[in-house]
Amino acid sequence: QVQLVESGGGLVQPGGSLRLSCAASGSSFVVYAMGWYRQAPGKQRELVAAIAGFGRTNYADSVKRRFTISRDNAKNTVYLQMNSLKPEDTAVYYCNRHDSSSELLRPGQYWGQGTQVTVSS
Repeated sequence: QVQLVESGGGLVQPGGSLRLSCAASGSSFVVYAMGWYRQAPGKQRELVAAIAGFGRTNYADSVKRRFTISRDNAKNTVYLQMNSLKPEDTAVYYCNRHDSSSELLRPGQYWGQGTQVTVSS
């Protein structure tokens, strides 16, 4: 059974920064690409960023040059550094394990519980 546990969300002012973390249980973490997704009220869940097992990345256009995804395979953890946050970044952010090491577009079956990010003054 795979468990994904997110942390690091909260309330931040526009222009501020947050770092999200997602700790994954189970073995062979490096075998799977990992993704961060978000869902705002009334909107569909969307891919924010994904990272392959050995580091290739993919970003949504709306977060390029502001967000950085990274992973520590020794710690089974994936991170999302979010800078220059905007009110439109407000959403619940979810971690997902993709189905292969190179899959950077489609989510797999395992989701975390989500962490709320609110950008407001």
